[in-house]
Amino acid sequence: MAKEEDDDLPDKDAAKEFYAKYEPKEIIGRGISSTVRRCVEKETGREYAAKIIDLSQESQDGVDTHTMRDATRQEIHILRMVAGHPYIIELQDVFESETFIFLVFELCKNGELFDYLTSVVTLSEKKTRYIMRQVLEGVRYVHNKSIVHRDLKPENILLDDQLNVKITDFGFAKVLKEGEKLFELCGTPGYLAPETLKANMFEDAPGYGLEVDIWACGVIMFTLLVGCPPFWHRKQMVMLRNIMEGKYSFTSPEWADISDDPKDLIRRFLMVEPSQRLPIEDALNHSFFNTVAIKQGSFNARAKLRVALVAVRAAVRLRRLPHTAARAVSLRAALADPYTMRVLRKVIDGCAFRVYGHWVKKGEGQNRAALFENTPKTELKSLYVTNLSR
Repeated sequence: MAKEEDDDLPDKDAAKEFYAKYEPKEIIGRGISSTVRRCVEKETGREYAAKIIDLSQESQDGVDTHTMRDATRQEIHILRMVAGHPYIIELQDVFESETFIFLVFELCKNGELFDYLTSVVTLSEKKTRYIMRQVLEGVRYVHNKSIVHRDLKPENILLDDQLNVKITDFGFAKVLKEGEKLFELCGTPGYLAPETLKANMFEDAPGYGLEVDIWACGVIMFTLLVGCPPFWHRKQMVMLRNIMEGKYSFTSPEWADISDDPKDLIRRFLMVEPSQRLPIEDALNHSFFNTVAIKQGSFNARAKLRVALVAVRAAVRLRRLPHTAARAVSLRAALADPYTMRVLRKVIDGCAFRVYGHWVKKGEGQNRAALFENTPKTELKSLYVTNLSR
């Protein structure tokens, strides 16, 4: 193990039980006051992820140690409440000392959904359907326990070996009493629901509840399909105003190849009025998640017709294939606006993320949207025109 990584390890006397049971390995993540290491259970050889939370005064940047400890204990309590669901991270062990808390989780080797999205830029509708179904089923389970997560985003969704979802980071989660509304401003700016912002801005605001997670699911789904979030703007105040007004669009070139079903589901998620948002149960029954699979012993005329049409279309394409010339890319169109052409857009986006992907920082996921900006700024455009005229 490298010396600089050894320096991050707390004094072994502080958590003898942890070190007696687990052997810490390399660092796989860092937070403001925590370090995440891969670790191996000595008795079984199984791998886990150990989140080591530093409660020492020196590392808290003014945050009271007792507050940090209470918040961590609250998160542990909620993690135990939601334990056992296949799409929620499993808390394996907890060890607590005066200056450190060790949380041992199942290990998700494919890391964050955020990193996966950065590597592939965008997801297909099929892949988005696979991910979002699991996210919604996990959120439904959490909500059935009267728990609101309050910080759903791709950075807080892990992927296991089979790319199955594991919702994590319940640090902002809260158990709601019947009829209770919250007013605290917490979460990540681009994923905040309008009512969360209003609760912080207006004294007569009604507060917010479970519906903020439904809004966040809409933002996540939008981001998976086209690579950037719906409300992003370089100026944060403009972005917050767009959120308050529910101002977004499907007009960018990326949406040209996406069908109506996912757009409809996103619209139903991103309703400004919380009571109008599609409930999780209804969302899982939305046509976007319907497949052509027919249950044994039942007859579905619409599904049968859809299968037949797909089969006919495929047969016609196969028959024409030997006589179909590859679609040429017009040089004039490519020079005028290459980003509107699907084949070139994929190449452009892929190259941009390979070159500048390191610039997309975790916890600041909104700046990935800047990589999709393909129109020059007004002031730069006018300067360019001025220089040409000279």
